Parts: sequence; C-alpha cells; structure tokens
Amino acid sequence: MQRSELRLIKHALEYIPKDEFLSIPLGLRGIYVLYQKVGKKNAESHHYNFVYIGMASNNIRGRIRKHREHKGDLWSHFSIFEVWDNISDEEIAELEGLFRHLYKFDSKANALNQQKGYAKLARVKKQTEKEWYQ
Repeated sequence: MQRSELRLIKHALEYIPKDEFLSIPLGLRGIYVLYQKVGKKNAESHHYNFVYIGMASNNIRGRIRKHREHKGDLWSHFSIFEVWDNISDEEIAELEGLFRHLYKFDSKANALNQQKGYAKLARVKKQTEKEWYQ
C-alpha cells in the first residue's frame, strides 16, 4: 500500500453513500463529515451540502452507524479521514474543534453541527489579540 503524503491523514475516502458504512474497517480513528447530496449525479447542479463534522477516537464506523440510526434522514453521504497511529486523541479533538469553528456561523451548515464554540481556540485567539494589538 502506498504511503500517504500527509502528516496527519493516513487514509481518506469521500462522498460515500451512507448505506455503505459497513465497508469502513473497524477501529479507525479520525475525522468524518456528513453531507446531504443535492441534484442528480453528473448534473450541473450536483453537489454535497455540509451537514456535520465529527471525530472518533476509536471507531469511525460506529459513529457513522449511530448517526445513521438517529439522524439518517438529514444526510446521505459521508467522508472519512483516518489519522496516523501517532496522532493523539487530543490532536484529533483539536482538528474537529477547528473545523467546527470554521462552520459555526455558516448559514447553510446544518443545525446538527451547532456548538457554542471551541474554548481552546477562543483562548488562543484572545491571547493573540492581546499580543498583536497592544
């Protein structure tokens, strides 16, 4: 198997229909994204709307299965981004927090992804503003 060129991401699959979640190997760690497909395949208007981003510290497949069982009508496809074994759970959480922060005020992002904020990033931002603007 060819080695990934990325420092954080070992494997990636994108825009997989939700019914194919069983093809994900057990035990994968990383970030996953849920999307709602809009338009017909190969049509000019065909695209995927972002619905939710999450993390799994030990089993992405289990997280996808839970979302399928409880909120399956809100999304149709998913992407997964497996991290390397040396990436800690804290680093995965930091990635998730950053990505959620980026979508926090997106009017098109689904309500599933609402969060109050990423406290660690807020503290870094506050410290940066102090250092750079005083």
